[in-house]
Amino acid sequence: MKTKTFSFMRFLKTGMLATVLFSFVACSNDTPNGGDGGDGSSNLTGKVHFDIFMSVGEHGGMSKGENTIVKSVDSLTSNQPLIDIQGSGVELNPYTIELISKGKYYYQVPSGKTQFTKFRIVNNKIEIVQEQPFVKNTYTERKYTHAWLDDKTLLIMAANGDADKIIWTKLNAEDMTILAEGTLDLPLPEGAVVFTTTGILTYNDKVGKLYYFYYGKDKSGRKGVPTSNFLTAVINPSDMKVEDNPIVNSLAGEMAGSSYGQLMQECVTYDEEGNLYLAAFTEVDDDLEQGQLLRINNGESDFDASYNILNNEGKICTLQYLGNGKALIYSENASLYSQGAAYYMKYSIVDLKTGERTPLTYNGEEVGYSSGRFSQRSVVVGGKAYIGVNTETSTCIYIYDIATGTTEKGADIAQGYYFDVLRVVEN
Repeated sequence: MKTKTFSFMRFLKTGMLATVLFSFVACSNDTPNGGDGGDGSSNLTGKVHFDIFMSVGEHGGMSKGENTIVKSVDSLTSNQPLIDIQGSGVELNPYTIELISKGKYYYQVPSGKTQFTKFRIVNNKIEIVQEQPFVKNTYTERKYTHAWLDDKTLLIMAANGDADKIIWTKLNAEDMTILAEGTLDLPLPEGAVVFTTTGILTYNDKVGKLYYFYYGKDKSGRKGVPTSNFLTAVINPSDMKVEDNPIVNSLAGEMAGSSYGQLMQECVTYDEEGNLYLAAFTEVDDDLEQGQLLRINNGESDFDASYNILNNEGKICTLQYLGNGKALIYSENASLYSQGAAYYMKYSIVDLKTGERTPLTYNGEEVGYSSGRFSQRSVVVGGKAYIGVNTETSTCIYIYDIATGTTEKGADIAQGYYFDVLRVVEN
C-alpha cells in the first residue's frame, strides 16, 4: 500500500483539521463500551456510532505519527460511501490515541496536562464534559492502567514518579470527582529497584476482586529489564488492600499491553463463568516474542498450569471475548516480524477450550496480514465483531457474525493513512 505523506500545515490548508468545538454538556449514566445497543438485538441504528482513528505519516500508537484524526460514522456496512478523513474529521490533539472509553464518553490524562478529562466526540467535534485536576496522586499521559468497578466508578493506577510505589485514584465517572486515592501496600519484587510503569489492571465482577499484573525492573528507563516473570496481586476493591502475597507466575515472562495499560488494546477478557484470560509473552531472543494465552479460573489467584493453548505463536496484541467459548485475537506472524516485513499481523477466531484457531476469512479466502502492531481496529457489539484491516491492498471493515460464524464485507476506508483504532460509542 502506498502511503501519502502530509505535513501538519498541509492538513490545515486542505481543511482537514477542522476547528474543534469545546463545550460543556450534561453527564448521563455510562454503560459498558461494546454493549449490544440496549436491547440485545443486532439493530444498532440510532443507538451507537463508530469512531475511526487514522494517523498520518506512520501508525499513531505510543506518540508516533504526525497527527491522529477521528472520523465518526453511523454505520460500517458495505452500503456506506468510502470513509475518508480528507476534509473531515477532528484532530485528536492534545488527547492521545490511548484512551479509556465507556458508553458515550472518553476519559484520559491529556498530553502535558495535570488533570483527568472526560470528553466525547459528536458530529466530528470534541466536546469537553468535565475536567478534574489532580489532588494528591499525579499521572502522565499514556502511563497508567485502569479498571471499571461499576458503571460509575473508574479506578486509575500507575507507578509513581520514582516508580518505587504503585499509586491509585478512584473517580466518579459522572462528575469526575475524586472518591479516594492512595498507595498500594505492595513491595518491590525481589531484586527490583523500580516497578514497571503501568502494569495491567482488571476487575473480575464474578468474584468481586481486582487483579493487577506487574513486574519489577533492575533499573529505570528503557534499558531496565524485568527481574522475574510478571507477578499477580489480588486486591479488594473496597479498601484497596492487597490480599496475601503476590504470586510470581511460572508460565510467561510479561503480559501484553504492559506499556500502555490496556488504554489502546484489550489484552484481558472473561468468559461467562468468570474465568480470566490474559495475553502474555516470553522473549525468546532479541527478535522473537513467543505469544501465550493464560487463564485464571474463577475464584483462583494464580494461572492454571494445565491450560496450554496458543503457545509458540507470535505475540498476541488484542484479545476480545465473542461468547460461547470463542475469542477474537490479533496476533503477529513472528517469522514475518523478525524479517522486517511491513505486514505481519492477522486476525483469528480461537476456541478457548480446545485452542483451535481459525483465521478470519471472507469468500473462502484468508484475510491478508495487516500492519500496525499497536492498533486495535475491532469492536464487539450487537452480536457481531466489526474488524478493521489495514492490509497491503485494502483498508476496510469486515463484519463477523458471532452466531453463524460467517463474515461479510463492510465499509471501505480510504487508503494513504494508517488505520489504528476503532471504537463503538453510544449515542
